[in-house]
Amino acid sequence: METHGVGLVRTERLEIDRPPELDSGRRLERICVAYETYGRLNAARSNAVLVLHALSGDAHAAGRNLPTDRKPGWWDSMIGPGKAFDTDRYFVICSNVLGGCKGTTGPSSTDPKTGLPYAASFPVITIRDMVMVQNLLVEHLGIDRLLAVTGGSMGGMEAIQWLLSYPRKVGSAIVIAASLSQSAQNIALHEVGRQAIISDPNWRGGNYYGGPTPSWGLAVARMVGHISYLSDKSMQSKFGRNLRNNGGSYAFDFSEEFEVQSYLEHQGLSFVKRFDANSYLYITKAIDYFAAEHADAVRAFSASEAELLAIAFSSDWLYPPSTVKELLKAARVAGRSASYFEVPSDYGHDAFLLEATAQTPIIRAFLRNQEARTWPVESIYI
Repeated sequence: METHGVGLVRTERLEIDRPPELDSGRRLERICVAYETYGRLNAARSNAVLVLHALSGDAHAAGRNLPTDRKPGWWDSMIGPGKAFDTDRYFVICSNVLGGCKGTTGPSSTDPKTGLPYAASFPVITIRDMVMVQNLLVEHLGIDRLLAVTGGSMGGMEAIQWLLSYPRKVGSAIVIAASLSQSAQNIALHEVGRQAIISDPNWRGGNYYGGPTPSWGLAVARMVGHISYLSDKSMQSKFGRNLRNNGGSYAFDFSEEFEVQSYLEHQGLSFVKRFDANSYLYITKAIDYFAAEHADAVRAFSASEAELLAIAFSSDWLYPPSTVKELLKAARVAGRSASYFEVPSDYGHDAFLLEATAQTPIIRAFLRNQEARTWPVESIYI
């Protein structure tokens, strides 16, 4: 089966006037949503798959926006003809989340009331707020029911929230490396990152736009986060205790002596070139607020006909297999069909982005089953 890419794609924009009230009780006058689509919506509008991104992701999930782009979208290995989310069969949608910094309204966006960036005046948001905006986009595209919602990490939380908020609008959910709630340890890791940003002198209460940015604080936050995305085994095999200097002797100072130190600094400084520090604060806070109780999940599955596929990775200590399985239990208590796969991997939490070969046959088979369950024969095309 051929697995070439989706080619050149364009990021679209949707302007939403007078959107609903947020969980905080506040309301934005207008929300812009950046999104991309891949494949073709069938005549029955029954083949739509909503892809949901993780903390640092965006709407650009596959293909290239320009021929000169060095890299394709963040999940290009999974989206395209013949891939897990086969664009010869499915209409795939991906949007940047509310609070982001890649085209969807967030703290770096202009407040229409002041003509200045929202900065720290932007309302604190939740995963439910993000999903509410995604639902408005799906409605705009004329889709009443999604064949599937899917995502890894925070994207998996969004998929769970879709089941909670709109159980009748979701045919199935593919939740990857995510759990029903954020753990205390994960909240603590986020807090260290937020404090690094807030403590940077250039943060200035969030009002740094137009001047020096809190780049070092954001870089440190990314370093902390990146450690949690890897496994001990992968870090050991990649870096060990290797020193940067060829002599192999200690410098007896506080320079970057170890290869792993250099790697983390590179990851941090690369991140600040593409992400906004305030968005990092807002999105991590939204993740920390996420908590779907077992009883809530059971009610959501009971109110829908959605089938579940949950995927975990053996070395993921951020969202270990034991926590991913909790969603499976809720689905089965509600009498829903639910499948669970644990993929052996040394990549840690990052495996959901890197283990395309292992995930593809699992997801492909699951989606084909959803087609057979929900599509009228005349709506299917290849």
